[in-house]
Amino acid sequence: MKKSIEAGKLIIVCLLVTVGILCFHKIFSTTLLVHAAEERVLTGDTAVTTVINPPGTAETTEELMEPNIVSGFTVTVNEDNGQLSGALRILITLTLISLAPILIIMMTSFTRILIVLHFTRAALNTQTAPPNQILVGLALILTFFIMEPTFTQINEQAIQPFNDGEIEQDQAFELAMQPLREFMYPQTQLKDVEMFMEIAGQEWDGEIESIPNTVLVPSFMISELRTAFWIGFMIYIPFIVIDMVVASTLMSMGMMMLPPTTISMPFKILLFVMADGWALIIGQLVSTFY
Repeated sequence: MKKSIEAGKLIIVCLLVTVGILCFHKIFSTTLLVHAAEERVLTGDTAVTTVINPPGTAETTEELMEPNIVSGFTVTVNEDNGQLSGALRILITLTLISLAPILIIMMTSFTRILIVLHFTRAALNTQTAPPNQILVGLALILTFFIMEPTFTQINEQAIQPFNDGEIEQDQAFELAMQPLREFMYPQTQLKDVEMFMEIAGQEWDGEIESIPNTVLVPSFMISELRTAFWIGFMIYIPFIVIDMVVASTLMSMGMMMLPPTTISMPFKILLFVMADGWALIIGQLVSTFY
């Protein structure tokens, strides 16, 4: 009987302790939630703004370049002197990188160089030697070599002043296009410019300043294609002579079933190597831009 009473008391004590622990946990959790609710501030509350620094407090160009909002994807404007935030600059940079191949093809010496190199390989009749990767890589290297003064002017006149906050975006674009226009205009034939100006229904006074970019770029491309094909034709002439000599020799020997190209290709390669063809063609090709 005494043991059952003691067991009952022990059970009651355990129940009271358990209830006390549960009550303490409930009170502690409620207190934490209330405290968190008091300290929590959501974006958009009227008491807190997402702007880090109030407008008009920036004193240097570096402060203008820094994002002034929590989201980061913003344009900070101070008295009409706008500066792009870091995220937007990255977006523009990636866009320019994706458009870089088109700009290289349309506004530099890349097109003429690559076409002439392909004509040279076709004239040698070596099929895939050198491969396309080598020709494209060589064309890119020669393009950077030829365009290096132009790229230097763009960096000094447009990119660096824009990064320093000395000029605005529109001015930077115009200053960056000016060296490219000065490079393209001497390589563009007047009849191509006149053709596109006539198609566009615009008058041209013969000055480079009055040619819009939408006319100068396609005119430059047409002129580059014409020049590249003319150079390719001149490269073909000595190799055609070798083909004709080999074909006449085979016909006189009665070997009409033997393809002339099979015999003429070694002679073409020998002539090309003895004349130092690659140095001769590349040297003359680069000199056409100066």
